[in-house]
Amino acid sequence: MKSRVSVEIKVADEVWIAAALLQREQPSRTDFKIEEIMGRVSRENISGRPRPGIYAHVVQHCVANRTPNSGRYRMLLETGPGRRRLFRNGDAYDPAREGSKTNPAKEDIPAEYGFLLDWYRSWNAENVDARIKSDPLLALVGDGKDIWADEHADEYVRHLREGWE
Repeated sequence: MKSRVSVEIKVADEVWIAAALLQREQPSRTDFKIEEIMGRVSRENISGRPRPGIYAHVVQHCVANRTPNSGRYRMLLETGPGRRRLFRNGDAYDPAREGSKTNPAKEDIPAEYGFLLDWYRSWNAENVDARIKSDPLLALVGDGKDIWADEHADEYVRHLREGWE
């Protein structure tokens, strides 16, 4: 465990840093066990003390695709039971988390971790179009547009209603 001077940092930002370090150091991995993220928070020891809120943030408060209770961050994504990765643009999330924080502000984290924000911007931007196209719901956008190809919507509906009393 690293020894460092205690730093005031939000629990969510501490969780994001741990997940970002794992993601950056192991780019071939798609996700991580909750225990791995917890272990990395412990090893980094940014706040200088163990904090009980860490687990709740990894499991719930920071997880974009879980229904929010008190925390509504979009910093992590649940990829499967007990597994998480950093949230990326194009990921599905609970609508109640719309507009919430996806990564820390530079001034809210220790300077030694500032490089992670630049890395995250680049990583997050990679293959956005491909990720969106691979989403089963988003892939349906435009599906069925050929139905309207030969007629206007009003004409189509009128045609469907012919013979109704």
